[in-house]
Amino acid sequence: MAIEVGSVVEGVVTGITNFGAFVELPEGKVGLIHISEVADVYVRDVRDFLKEQDRIKVKVLSIDERGKIGLSVKRLNPPTAAPSVAPSAPPPRRPSGFHDNRRPHRPVTVTFEDKLSKFLKDSDERLSELKRSTESKRGGRGARRGE
Repeated sequence: MAIEVGSVVEGVVTGITNFGAFVELPEGKVGLIHISEVADVYVRDVRDFLKEQDRIKVKVLSIDERGKIGLSVKRLNPPTAAPSVAPSAPPPRRPSGFHDNRRPHRPVTVTFEDKLSKFLKDSDERLSELKRSTESKRGGRGARRGE
């Protein structure tokens, strides 16, 4: 079976990188599924969708003059309207060690007067600390030598 643009072939995932996955096709040829062609949803990590040695069907998107083969999983089935029922497949897993550090949205309740009084308090504390530090370097409060 010849590999042609537009044909659907089956292959085995042989390698995964941060930009896509390499798939061994019939006749020993190798093609690349770019990360943007892995799924219909945003793909942060290809490993969330594919694993090495997975046997998958892919659509041939392009074959350039050097023989590089561009593949797609998401273009096998044309996009359809969103289903009214939640899909049965679980959502893709997050990479290990992933933490969502975003703070939950809270309404702003601090008034301008509160901010102003906090600023003045912090400013006074910094100013008094600076004066103490400067006076200690000068040797006290204006004491003269020799008296």
